[in-house]
Amino acid sequence: MTRDELKKLIVGPIATVPTPFDEGMEIDYGRMAELTRFWVDSGLVAGTAVIKVAAAMGEGGMLDDDEWAALLRTVVQAGRGKAAVVAGIHHKDTRRAIREARLAGDLGAIGVQISPPVFSWPTQDDLLRHYGAISDAIDIGIVIYNNWWWPGGNILPETFMKMKDFEHVAAIKWSIPEGQKYEDMAALAPIFNILDNHGHPALCHQLGGRGYINRTAHAYPAHDLRIWELLETKRYDQAQALFESVDIPTIQFYGRAAAESGGEARMVKGIMEIMGHPAGVSRLPTLPLSRAQTAELRHILLEAGWPVPG
Repeated sequence: MTRDELKKLIVGPIATVPTPFDEGMEIDYGRMAELTRFWVDSGLVAGTAVIKVAAAMGEGGMLDDDEWAALLRTVVQAGRGKAAVVAGIHHKDTRRAIREARLAGDLGAIGVQISPPVFSWPTQDDLLRHYGAISDAIDIGIVIYNNWWWPGGNILPETFMKMKDFEHVAAIKWSIPEGQKYEDMAALAPIFNILDNHGHPALCHQLGGRGYINRTAHAYPAHDLRIWELLETKRYDQAQALFESVDIPTIQFYGRAAAESGGEARMVKGIMEIMGHPAGVSRLPTLPLSRAQTAELRHILLEAGWPVPG
């Protein structure tokens, strides 16, 4: 696919979906298929949203290579050709990233989210060689995850601009460190789809962005589809307010809960459980939410007006 074709697919709320585990901590592929059908039937379909598998919130770093492939295959097949499925690739060297990206394409993904190879301590030129080689080797899309908080993970705006001829780099997950300007994305937006990962979906869209990262679309798709509708119709104040009504209190909740046990997925799975779409618990060392934490999170969702069951 060309970049223009890929940009039509990598848009909207990016649903970073959880990986369900059974009581033995093995992947429950049947449950993953059920959840995928729920997401698609709820409107998370190609051209409107993305289903992102095995990313950080999806516990991709906890999966064996064969589990990663089987999970991706399950989601693609259960999506019945209606979903735009992207798979996460985490901090791999160029050779392994190419191998996994090719496999993702063979399994039916339309793209891969690729983090910088931080354990190589890359320079900006190393990053150009990395993403350029991957782009040349595949025919699906690349979403670049700018992990600026990792040593070697910060990709500068001028480096992104040098990627304009990397045909399969289709989108950038946009988050910036202190000292850089969020608005720098405006110069990149005509080339790549910019996906907000900084809590500013309205500003991103105003500056030409085409999507945003969230913690909620997997649990209650209607919430994020409404945000996207508001963004697309340029009702930016309403969109940002609706986004923040859940995003801000859940971020604050996560900060408190992380003092007991880390892992992004524990809150994601807590929200799924509360909304009647359980996805099991996380693998060790991450603990599930306590009863008190679950009750607090449930109150947050009720306060936001979500139709919490029971």
